[in-house]
Amino acid sequence: MNFTSRALIAGALLALPNLVLVQSLAAQEQAATETAQAEEEPLWAFETSDVPVDPGFVFGVLDNGMRYIIRENSTPEGTALVRMQIDSGSLDETESERGLAHFVEHMAFNGSTNIPEGEMIKLLERKGLAFGADTNASTGFETTTYMLNLPKNEEDLLDTALMLMRETASELTIAQDAVDRERGVILAERRDRRGFQQKATEDQLAFFAPGARFVDRLPIGTLDVLENASADDLRGFYERTYVPANTVMVIIGDFPAAMMETKIREVFADWQGGPAPAEPITGPIPIERESEVDIYTDPALSESVSLTSFSEWEDRPDTVAVRDEALLRSIGYRIIGRRLSRLARGEDAPFRGAGFSSNDLFEDARSTSLSISSADGEWRKGLVAALREVRQAVEFGFTQAEVTEQVANLRTALENGVASADTRSNGAFANAALRLVGSERIPTDPKYRLERFEALAPSITPGRVFAALIADLPTAGDPLIRFQGRSAPEGGEEALRAALAEGMAAEIAAPEDTGEQSFAYSDFGTPGEIISDTVDDRFDFRLIRFANGVRLNLKTTDIRKDRVSYRVSLDGGTLLDTADDPLRTAMVSVLATGGLGQHSQDELQSVLAGRSVGFNIGSGTDAFRMSGSTTPRDLQLQMQLLAAALTDPGYRREGEERYAKNIENYFANLDATPSRALSNRLGGILSDGDPRFSLQPQEAFLSRSFAQLKADIGDRLESGAIEIALVGDFDPDVAIAAVASTLGALPTREAEFQLRSEARKRGFTAKRGLQTLTHTGETDQALVRMVWPTTDDSDLSEALLLSLLSRVVRIQLQERLREELGKAYSPSAGSSTSRIYAGYGTFSVTASVDFAELEPTRAAIRAMLSELAAAPLETDLIDRARQPMLESYDNALKSLGGWMGLADNAQSQSDRLQRFLDAPGELKSITPKDIQYVAAQYLKADEAVEVLVVHEDADLPDTIAP
Repeated sequence: MNFTSRALIAGALLALPNLVLVQSLAAQEQAATETAQAEEEPLWAFETSDVPVDPGFVFGVLDNGMRYIIRENSTPEGTALVRMQIDSGSLDETESERGLAHFVEHMAFNGSTNIPEGEMIKLLERKGLAFGADTNASTGFETTTYMLNLPKNEEDLLDTALMLMRETASELTIAQDAVDRERGVILAERRDRRGFQQKATEDQLAFFAPGARFVDRLPIGTLDVLENASADDLRGFYERTYVPANTVMVIIGDFPAAMMETKIREVFADWQGGPAPAEPITGPIPIERESEVDIYTDPALSESVSLTSFSEWEDRPDTVAVRDEALLRSIGYRIIGRRLSRLARGEDAPFRGAGFSSNDLFEDARSTSLSISSADGEWRKGLVAALREVRQAVEFGFTQAEVTEQVANLRTALENGVASADTRSNGAFANAALRLVGSERIPTDPKYRLERFEALAPSITPGRVFAALIADLPTAGDPLIRFQGRSAPEGGEEALRAALAEGMAAEIAAPEDTGEQSFAYSDFGTPGEIISDTVDDRFDFRLIRFANGVRLNLKTTDIRKDRVSYRVSLDGGTLLDTADDPLRTAMVSVLATGGLGQHSQDELQSVLAGRSVGFNIGSGTDAFRMSGSTTPRDLQLQMQLLAAALTDPGYRREGEERYAKNIENYFANLDATPSRALSNRLGGILSDGDPRFSLQPQEAFLSRSFAQLKADIGDRLESGAIEIALVGDFDPDVAIAAVASTLGALPTREAEFQLRSEARKRGFTAKRGLQTLTHTGETDQALVRMVWPTTDDSDLSEALLLSLLSRVVRIQLQERLREELGKAYSPSAGSSTSRIYAGYGTFSVTASVDFAELEPTRAAIRAMLSELAAAPLETDLIDRARQPMLESYDNALKSLGGWMGLADNAQSQSDRLQRFLDAPGELKSITPKDIQYVAAQYLKADEAVEVLVVHEDADLPDTIAP
C-alpha cells in the first residue's frame, strides 16, 4: 500500500502496554551473549554516543560484572528508592519453564540463607515499609525488578535494604514446601487476572504475531508448569539467570553518593556467578502478511477496529541525529493524534477515540497502527472517518499552525523541566536509570534537552516534519484488520474490507491553516478587595478572604521548584443529589467536555498551546472541585481559565454526546468481573436501596442533559461559596493579585459552604447475613466481601483505631489466606469513617478466591475475627501495622499533594489541621488491648453484611446458600 494513495494503518499492538507485568515491547536489550563479547562491548549506551549523559548519575561495575547506578537526591527529602533489576524475564524461560521467572520472583519473599520464610515482609514492616506500597516486585518479558521504597534515610535501613537485595540475588533457599505453599498464591493471581481483557489481548497477540516466541511467553505462565513445577525447576532458572553479569542495582535518594557506592561494593563484591544468559529469541514476526482479518467477540468488550502494517526493524541508537529525527517524527504523529482527537470531541463524533502510532517490537519488526474505539454498531463510521484523517495527513502534510502548536507545547514542557530540575523526584531518576538499562535511552540533563531543542527549532517546518513522518511509514501492502466487540460486525470480514476500501476512496483535501487564536477571557471586573489576611503559624498557611466571600489559602514551598498546585472547592457536590433526583450531579464530570462559551474544548487546546494550564471539574461529596498544577508564569492564565469555567461554561452538545456514549459502554459490561458486579450493587445493598447510593437504570442516566445540569447547579456556579488553595513555588503577592483579578473579582458569593443537614443522613441496612450476586466472567472466579457499620470520623482516636485495625486485619489476611493457605492473591481490609455523614462508617474485608475455596475461605476469615476479639494480639503485629502509618505522616508534607491535603480547606475545615498534628501521637498510644476492644465492638461475624459474588451458572453448596 502506497502512503500517497492509501492511508497508513495500525492498531492492535497498542494494547500491549496494558498487559499485566509486561514491560514496554519497544525496549531493545543490548546484553552480550557471551562473556568474551561482554568484555568488548560498552557497559553503557552513552559510552558510544554523542548524547551527553546527565552528570548527576554515578555509574559503576564490580569485578564480578554487576553494574550499578546511583544518584544523590533529596526529593522527597530524607527518602530513597532501591531497585534491583535482573536482566531476564519470561522470554528467558524454556518451554518447560513457562511462568518460572514470575514464580522465582514470588519466592524472593519466601526464605533465604539468612532470612527465614515469612520473615522478610515482617522485617520491612517493622522498618516502616508497607507490603505492596513500599515493597514490591514485577516480572516482564525481559526483566525482573525488585523494588524497595525507603521512608527515611537512616544508614541502617539502607543496610537492611541492600542485605535483602543480596539475599534475593544469590541466597534464596527455594525449599519444596515453600514452593508448594506459594503455588496457590500464583495460581490465585493467574485466576484473578484472567478475564475478558486478558483473553482479548492474547487473541490480539496471536493474530498480529503468529509464531512469535513472545506470544507464548506471557509472564504469568501456563497452568501445567505452575501446577507441577518443583523446587529444582525453580532453582535451575534462578541459578542460570540471577548472576552478577545479569544484574543492575539502582539507588536514588538522600544518602551521600560515596556511601551508597561503598555499601553496594561491600554487599555484592563477593557474589559469584556465571556469564549472563544469551539474549533470548523474541520473534519471528512475519512482516510480509497483509489483508488478513481477525474478528474477536466477547459480551464485555467495547467495540474497536485496528489496522496494522509491519516493516523491517531499524537499529536507531541513541544519538543526537537520531533524537533530532525522532523529534520531527513525533510532531507529525502528535498532529495526526490532534486531528483525531478533534473529531472525537466534535458533535456527532464518528468514534469515541482513535490513535495512530508506530512502535518497535523488540528487534523483529516495526508496527504502524491506526486504532479506533467506537460506540457499538458504529465501527464503520469510525473507521472511515479516522482513515480519511490519516490519509489527508500522509498526502497533504501539515499546516504551519499545527506545527507551531506542537512546538509551543514541546518548548513549554522542556522549559518547565529546566525550571524544576533541582527538585526532580527519586522516582523520575530511578525510571531514567532503568530506561538506560532496558532500552539504552541515555538520561540527560533538562538544560541540555532544552538547548538541543532550541538549536533544532528554527528548522522545524511543516515540510521537515512531513518528510520525517513519511520516512517512518511502511510503503506498501494492505493492512491487517482486527475487530473486537460484543458481537461480530454485520457482514463479517467482507464488511470490514469494504469499509477499508471506502475509507481509502473517500474524498480528501488539503487542510486549512486556521492561524492563531487568542483566549477570550481576561477581564472579570474590578479586582477583589481583601477583607481578612491572617497566618496559621502551625503550617505557615496564609489565609485570605476577599470581599466577595472567596477564600484563598496559600502555602509557599520549593519542595518542587517552579510548580504550583491549585484546587478550587465550590459549594455543592453529591449532597445535591436527592432520593427523588439521585442523578442531579451525574454530568458534572463531563462539564469540561462542553468547553466554554467562547471556546469549544478542542479550541481551548489550540488557544492554550504552550501554556501550563488545564480545566477539569469533578464532584466530591460536599463540593465540586477543580484541581491541577501550573507554573508561576501561567498562574494568572490558570486563574482566568477557572473563573471562565464558573462564569461561562459551554454546555455544548458534543459534551452530552460523549457522556451518552460512555454511559452506554459502562452499562454494557456491568457484571463482567466479580469486582465490577460487586461495586455496582453494593451501595444499594448497604443503603437498603437508597437511590442516592444505588446504581440507577441506564435510561435514567441517558435522560440527563446539560440543560438540566445548568438548572440544577447553575446557582452553585454563580453564587456558591468558593475556597481556593495554592501550594508551591510562587510569589504570594503575585498569586494574590492573580486570584483578586479573577475569582476574587466575581459578584458576591455565599459566605459559607451550606451544611445540608438532611442530605447528610445516611443509613446502614439492618439486613445482615449472607447475600449473593452473580457475574458473567470466568466460572472459577468468586469474591467474598464482609462489611460492618462503624462510625464517623468525629472522634480522632476512634477513627485511627479503626484505621490501624484495618492494617492489622490486612496483614493477618495476607499471612493466612495468602501465605499459609494459598487461597487468595491480594486479600484486603479497609476502614472508612465518614466526615460527611453523621455516625456513618464502614469496615470491610475482601478476598478474591476460587469458587471451590469459598467455604474454607469464609471459615478462615471467621476464625481470624474470633481470635481478634478473644485476646490482645502480639505487640509486634500491631507495630508492623502501625509503623508504615507513622512513616506516612512523617513524609506527608514532602510533596505538593501532601500539603494540598491540608491547605485545600484550611479555612472552612480548620479542625483538620490540628487533627493532622495530633494523629501520630494518638497512633503511638494505641495498645493491643485497644485493638482487641474495637475489634470486639465492631467486627462480629454474625453482624456483617456478607456478599458472595459467584458466576451466574454456579450452584452454591447447601452449607453456604443464603
